Amino acid sequence: MGDKTVHSESYQAKLCFHITNSGRLMLNLYLEFSNYRMRRIWPIILFIFFASCGRNTGPGEKIITVSIAPFKYFVDAISGGEYEVNVIVPAGSDPHVYEPFPDQISRLRKSIGYICNGYLGFEMTWLDRFDAVNPTMKKLSLKDNIVPIIPDQGTNRSHLEGADPHYWVSPKCAMIMAKSVRDFLSGLNPAQAEKYNRNNAALTEKIGQLDSLARELFSTTRKKIFMIYHPNLAYIARDYGLEEIPVEYEGKEPPPSRMKELIDKAMADSIKTIFIQKEYDRRNARAIAGEVGAQLVTIDPLSEDWMKSTTGIIDDLYTSLK
Repeated sequence: MGDKTVHSESYQAKLCFHITNSGRLMLNLYLEFSNYRMRRIWPIILFIFFASCGRNTGPGEKIITVSIAPFKYFVDAISGGEYEVNVIVPAGSDPHVYEPFPDQISRLRKSIGYICNGYLGFEMTWLDRFDAVNPTMKKLSLKDNIVPIIPDQGTNRSHLEGADPHYWVSPKCAMIMAKSVRDFLSGLNPAQAEKYNRNNAALTEKIGQLDSLARELFSTTRKKIFMIYHPNLAYIARDYGLEEIPVEYEGKEPPPSRMKELIDKAMADSIKTIFIQKEYDRRNARAIAGEVGAQLVTIDPLSEDWMKSTTGIIDDLYTSLK
């Protein structure tokens, strides 16, 4: 209950930063309605209100909205900075449960295109609402050309979205994504298609070099198994012959029985590194690391600098497997 109260107060504080005088009147009304049902439906009312009264777009401003910060890297690299990119889930936030700010919705309403992941938890809740806010914007779902990792129904699933959404971390998938973004931008602005082709070729060459490095490094490692709190790296594991062991159990903290299994597994396979995304609680990962004498290594797959982040992840993985 305390956590919900803190979250509610934090969200109200965020709203106060963005709202107009009319919005303040609405928020005051909200505070007067304390019954449970009103609190449940109020986010929808606020969503509609802010979507209809957002700030004006500047002269000549072209906005593309993307679900997560790494997608901005691809739009910027291929367009040459031609578009202003509105990131819905900023780096440091959890894309499985994120709720957009009013200003983000306002900018979504003015966007000419939207690039989504297609599997992320928050998209399951918000994409239909985004369509209602801006039904004319063009849409690209990057999952469409990716071969997904779909957990077997009989196994302990670590993602509740139906398919693992973290494909952007793998260089092999990133090359496919880059081509999809190039084609999408060319559809938005055919006059710049040649520039997009050139920029995509340069970007794909860089990603290809990282892909070659990953293949070379992971082909030489004696160990192939790594442990991670939240399963961000399954596509890297699949594409480069590794095995990912997630600490999470069905998207939640592991029960004691699962913790014991993980500790036994880490000891049996001499796992000396446990990876954790910086947005997640470190307690369970730290407990396992303490039992087996492993170190915690923080990774940042939601960084806006995709190349730097992914290169760092590959380097850290290789070091842990030597």
